[in-house]
Amino acid sequence: MYTQGPARLRTSDAEREETAEILRAAMAEGRLDLTEGEERLAGVYAAKFRDELAPLTADLPFGGRRALARTPAARAATRRSLSRHTSLILIIAGVLTGVWLLSGADFFWPVIPLTFLVVGLFKHARYGRWRPEYTFGHHHRH
Repeated sequence: MYTQGPARLRTSDAEREETAEILRAAMAEGRLDLTEGEERLAGVYAAKFRDELAPLTADLPFGGRRALARTPAARAATRRSLSRHTSLILIIAGVLTGVWLLSGADFFWPVIPLTFLVVGLFKHARYGRWRPEYTFGHHHRH
């Protein structure tokens, strides 16, 4: 028999691990001492429902996600991602310039799409992640 009211959603191993990573980053930053960090980590691994995870990071700035983005592993991943993104733009720039040369047009029209691509690259560098919608000026906060 089902009960009335809002259904509680079960959490996954991936969600528990993400919360644990946030807590470890907060401990590394000095926001949580070892004892409190360990208590919260125990709570993470004991959690069965999503709503049990949120209170464990609620008192951390930005839910602890900023500290997580500052970890060496996250910074290295961002650098690799930026490098791939830059390489892709350079390849596209080369192809567009080649097409422009073959077209014989006076106006360097590849500057228009390249402007959008470079703006997307700057946003990637600024926000540390890239999705196609960022290239077109949309901001999504998580």
